[in-house]
This record gives sequence, structure tokens and C-alpha cells, in this order.
Amino acid sequence: MTLEKLSKFAHDVFDLDLWVKNIKEHAPHVSAETMGWVAVVLLHLATIPTMLAVLTGLTEKMPPVDMVLFSWVGLFCFFLKATIQKDLLNVVTIGFGFFCQAALLALIVFK
Repeated sequence: MTLEKLSKFAHDVFDLDLWVKNIKEHAPHVSAETMGWVAVVLLHLATIPTMLAVLTGLTEKMPPVDMVLFSWVGLFCFFLKATIQKDLLNVVTIGFGFFCQAALLALIVFK
């Protein structure tokens, strides 16, 4: 009996059709709004490890200018999108992220 259960379990784990069916059922629940929030958070977090390392003296190497520039331009595009859509929560969140990033940058520059 246990061999039968083990065989069924192995078939279910490696059954590609079952995986595709489950993904099709559950993927629509992850909305575009959720992915937008994830993108904003990841953009905000892109430069923080390097900036914290500079602040704590672990390194003297600043983050590459292009990385910071692309992160800020991406955030600015999200900010414009939220402003056009009149999404106050995103405007406040992205604005707060800009403030934190600018504060960290100012601490590094004027240290």
C-alpha cells in the first residue's frame, strides 16, 4: 500500500500537466498591482546595500552612477504613473523612498 502511495506522490510531483494546471489556476491572483509594488520595492533596495556599506566604512567604493541613475529614473517613471493615475498611496510611498535615498546619499556625500 505504501509503495502505491509513494508512486502516486512521485507521479504528482513530476506531473508537468498538473503543475501547468496549478499555475494557470493560481497565477491570475497575483495581480499587476502586486508586481508593481514588488518592482518599486526592488528599485528602492537596489542601491541601499552599497550605500550602507559606504556609511559604515566597510568600503570606499561608491555605487556605479549608471545603476543609481537607472534606479532613480525607474522610480521617477513609477512616480509619474502613480501621479497620472491619482494613486496617492503609491505617490506617498515612492516619494518617501526618494527622500530616504536622498538622505542616504547626503550622508555619504557630506560625511
